[in-house]
Amino acid sequence: MNQKRNVVIAIAISAAAGFLALHAARVSSPVPNSAPLTLTAAEAVVTEPPTFEPCAYTWAYENSPELTEKLDAAVKALNPTASGRTQWFGENCGYADGHSTFGVMETDFYVRSPADDLTNEEAFGNWMALVMPIIVQIPREEMKGNYGFVEFSFEKNESDHVIVRVPIQRYVNEAQGKTGAELFRMFYVQ
Repeated sequence: MNQKRNVVIAIAISAAAGFLALHAARVSSPVPNSAPLTLTAAEAVVTEPPTFEPCAYTWAYENSPELTEKLDAAVKALNPTASGRTQWFGENCGYADGHSTFGVMETDFYVRSPADDLTNEEAFGNWMALVMPIIVQIPREEMKGNYGFVEFSFEKNESDHVIVRVPIQRYVNEAQGKTGAELFRMFYVQ
């Protein structure tokens, strides 16, 4: 048994020596029109393989201050009692040392407006028809990730409200030009 192991070790050492000899011959062989290349032990660079640092992914949101400012100003120009804000939705990659990185998946918009009558689908749809073109006209480079949604919140008070979520890409594909109750009903889910 020891004899077999010794033979295997001898073959491995011979193969390694042969590889090193070929490598040394190739490195020290001159390339036409150049000086010979030789490396000393001090010049040899050993690189460590990259390390992989695992992280834990969690859903996350981040505010978008500049885009919120633009949206809020545009919404207030249509109705001074309304407001708008923008958030990025994505994933936090949390590392063992406590730091995290955020990866954006989509840009989402939130528009709040007061409403005296929570059954006025025509008025809600017309408001949505005013706001959606503002969102669609925002240059793509100002958004991060994919189109998300616009969430309209029509509020009578803190507990009485109607919320309608409009996926932006679906609006672009299917609903541009629609207004009133038709637009409202297209996206409203009770």
